[in-house]
Amino acid sequence: MSTRTSAETVVFGGRVITMADQDLAPTDATGVAVADGRILAIGGRADLEPLIDDATTVIELPGAAILPGFVDSHIHPVFGLGLTRGADLNGCRTLADVEHRLRAELEHLGDGDWLLGWGLDPNAFEGGEVTNRVLDEVAPGRPAFIRLFDAHAALASSRALEIAGCRGDERFTDGSRVVTDADGRPTGYLLELQAMAIVQPFVPELSFDQRVDRLHDVLLRMARAGFTAGQVQDLAPDTIELLRAIEQTRDLPIRLRMSPWFEPGTAVEEVDRLARLQGTRGRRWVVEGVKMMIDGTIDNGTAWLHEPDCLGESTKSLWLDPEQYREALTELDRRGIPTTTHAIGDAGIEFVVRAIAGLPHRNATHRVEHIETMTDAALELFASSGITASMQPTHCTLFTRADGTDHWSKRLGEERAARGFRTGDLVRAGVPLALGSDWPIAPSDAVGILADARLRRPHDDPAARPVHPEQALDAVDALRGFTTHPYTTIGQRGGVLEVGAVADLTVLDADPLTVEADELGRARVLLTLVDGRVVTDAAVPAQPEPARR
Repeated sequence: MSTRTSAETVVFGGRVITMADQDLAPTDATGVAVADGRILAIGGRADLEPLIDDATTVIELPGAAILPGFVDSHIHPVFGLGLTRGADLNGCRTLADVEHRLRAELEHLGDGDWLLGWGLDPNAFEGGEVTNRVLDEVAPGRPAFIRLFDAHAALASSRALEIAGCRGDERFTDGSRVVTDADGRPTGYLLELQAMAIVQPFVPELSFDQRVDRLHDVLLRMARAGFTAGQVQDLAPDTIELLRAIEQTRDLPIRLRMSPWFEPGTAVEEVDRLARLQGTRGRRWVVEGVKMMIDGTIDNGTAWLHEPDCLGESTKSLWLDPEQYREALTELDRRGIPTTTHAIGDAGIEFVVRAIAGLPHRNATHRVEHIETMTDAALELFASSGITASMQPTHCTLFTRADGTDHWSKRLGEERAARGFRTGDLVRAGVPLALGSDWPIAPSDAVGILADARLRRPHDDPAARPVHPEQALDAVDALRGFTTHPYTTIGQRGGVLEVGAVADLTVLDADPLTVEADELGRARVLLTLVDGRVVTDAAVPAQPEPARR
């Protein structure tokens, strides 16, 4: 706690929302004073003015809501540097749209350059087979590599497959797959990380310096969108070196907590290496926890469902032997290392929650990520076993439709789609629920995510029908998902404004507890502070990310 008697910075607004349980109703507090990176005082103008002297910076934002700094609980900023190169295909609804954007990208390429792209939604194939035909037609003879929107699949052109020596008969230590036609020839559709890794090493890389600058820019965009911290669900190659390079000359715009992967099929001895990484840190980043995966995605047929999807796929775990997941989880817990596990299909989710519930000793917090279609049995285990959850509301609102005509819903069928994205059920069951974006899968946009979580439809499309509106969150629970619960779900305390707490603040021009959800989606981020220092303000407007529908 600071011993100073004067503040370095005082922020005045219209209301301070501390997120302490007793302070969810309006209070007289309108300002926050900070010193030495921590909160010195919270109160009205008369309370804080004695802390102001000639050296104090006073920021006046009449009517603003001052909140604990928002946390995006699921991001991939370093992986995203490679996932967001080339043509932005987000929002392409038809193959004609895809072709148009790829041809526009070609205009900027030299003869030997790879054609790259990202954000491709399988809905653009309009129910047809997902193949590389569009790549070969747009750029015959050119190597091309296009990431699908969920980052769990890619399309490679015939020339790219040839360069990489991809035959179609490759075998992997997890559930990855090279899709082939009836004659055994690869179609260009590469499912999951090990299959994509056949081609990925041949794609020209950005330089280290380019990645440093782009990473800082990505994190700055997240700060401008309202976040002061992010929980990174990976430790991509060179991440530590990139972060150290940034911190040699400047601060990170947001805090980062990074959880390295325990990849499916890896021997349990990998825990030794991951344990040694724990606690590695810089000024605003730390390696903490481990990220695991039990399955892939519904859109690509690599989730793990109790019954096959409507195309006969999504029947297996990414772990060829799922019991190895349980062994790894048990060893991580024995060492007190918290985990987060990607689990999307109903069988995968149920396997993970049973594994967590069955741990001999609960020495760490274990959180499940995504939770896209869940049975009642799994929900009951969440509630009874103290398991925590993390979900991304915009994965529902941007990529599914109430009428079930989207690719995800058609894959699952009506019954399982009706059990999709059960945010409301989890909260009503008393399960702590953290919210996030999974950037770059969806925009890291704080007010948009909060609004969509309440509306169950895109906040900027009032004509859209809500997707299972009974699963909507109320304003308080949505806000907890960005403040207190990102900490609760990993076994920590945070996300509350109180004297002595770290001075991370998010300031909005609308009160997220009282404003209508449609209006909240249009709210502006006026200010973010990390360690009591201004990172972004309304004078430096964010560059908007494209819509992802």
